[in-house]
Amino acid sequence: MATNIPYIELTNGVTIPQVGLGVFQMSDDEVLNSVKWAIESGYRHIDTASFYDNEEAVGKAIKTTGIDRKYLFITTKVWNDVRGYDETIAQFNKSLKKLDMDYLDLYLIHWPAPGFEENWRAMEDLYKQGKIKAIGVSNFKAHHIEQLMKTATIAPMVDQIETHPYFQENELHKYLKDHHIAHESWSPLGGGVNKVIADPVIKQIAENHQKSPAQVVLRWHIQRGEIIIPKSIHENRIKENIQLFDYHFNLTPEEMEQISQLDSNKRVGSDPDDTEFLKKSSTYSTQNH
Repeated sequence: MATNIPYIELTNGVTIPQVGLGVFQMSDDEVLNSVKWAIESGYRHIDTASFYDNEEAVGKAIKTTGIDRKYLFITTKVWNDVRGYDETIAQFNKSLKKLDMDYLDLYLIHWPAPGFEENWRAMEDLYKQGKIKAIGVSNFKAHHIEQLMKTATIAPMVDQIETHPYFQENELHKYLKDHHIAHESWSPLGGGVNKVIADPVIKQIAENHQKSPAQVVLRWHIQRGEIIIPKSIHENRIKENIQLFDYHFNLTPEEMEQISQLDSNKRVGSDPDDTEFLKKSSTYSTQNH
């Protein structure tokens, strides 16, 4: 099936589909179904992580669809308990084996836990060897990126951060834009905690466009130039989440402004400056993406 999802060009010329499927907290069976439905619906971008413990299921699901690997954009991440050059290379190879692939499109440092500079040094070498098409970070604030760049020879191409109408990260959004780092949003719908899609402002805009509240929020991200990876285990919602590009579906400047007024600094996950979380994060936690 052809897809009309736009692509964003990264600083090295690699292109990434602006909408992908996130698989955080999905069981293997849920992954098998969701990835299959997503690819059948036109998705070409799947986002996982070693921490999610479902990379193998992602690889199997992709194989069952029969789609050629070259048409897909696959992301995974290195978790916080893996620090050091050799350890990062070993973890990368482990993830690649689980995915049953011979290269990755994007590899991310999952959180800015101490020692991330050595992860990056390994990732730069894997990138130079052609084993990764693009490298980036996740949950990094501007000061983490500044610290990384003291030793890095290649700048991150992507920063995947929590972003939604209740937590808009406008300053970091501008920083990333100014530094030509693609802004990728996790939990773009605000998660189950914040109920962004139940907000009266969002619901009214959805009525104006005869779209769902979720589609309005996702369209807001698209018009901000962000990459989004909404998660769903429901076939109808997976399809709905990419129906954002009808020629007549465009939020007006007034509607964009209305949504901008909803920013209330409400996080779903942890603060990347929470040192206690980063210390504990080598153990399993379901609260953080």
